[in-house]
Amino acid sequence: MREKYIEQKLVREVKKRGGLCEKWNSGSSGWPDRIVLLPDGKIGFVEVKAPGEKPRKLQVHRHEQLRALGYKVFVLDDMGQIGGIIDAIQTA
Repeated sequence: MREKYIEQKLVREVKKRGGLCEKWNSGSSGWPDRIVLLPDGKIGFVEVKAPGEKPRKLQVHRHEQLRALGYKVFVLDDMGQIGGIIDAIQTA
């Protein structure tokens, strides 16, 4: 399974729950691929990877920066994780 298909499924599932799943083009490297915006002001960040792939060192650093600011950050490499990630963002 390719990263692209996992990312497309994430976008569809977030939309089903009334949210937005926007691509993050920050102009600098290492930031998560997607910003998930859900009703009631819920926000989370998702790094999408092909199955079994891990974030690069710079990506891990960016994730730590966001978590230090109190944001939820997830690494998604399996379609089966999508529901749990969205649930975790909604209950934040």
